[in-house]
Amino acid sequence: MKEESQFVICVRNEGYPASLDLREIYRVIPDAGAAKRQLLRVIDESGEDYLYPKDFFMPIKLTQTVRKALVESL
Repeated sequence: MKEESQFVICVRNEGYPASLDLREIYRVIPDAGAAKRQLLRVIDESGEDYLYPKDFFMPIKLTQTVRKALVESL
């Protein structure tokens, strides 16, 4: 079964203003090791995936149509 893409919205960016834009939607890359350390692996403004504090983001629920459009645009 294909894993569904997860997305979050940035609510904090202290120390990372060039990499994270407030109120921007980011795609999450699953990373169990990062989660244990309260970090999220997201694809940031550089187009690469990096670890950031989990509390910088809030999970968001998207309709299937919006989710598909975001995945196809990346």
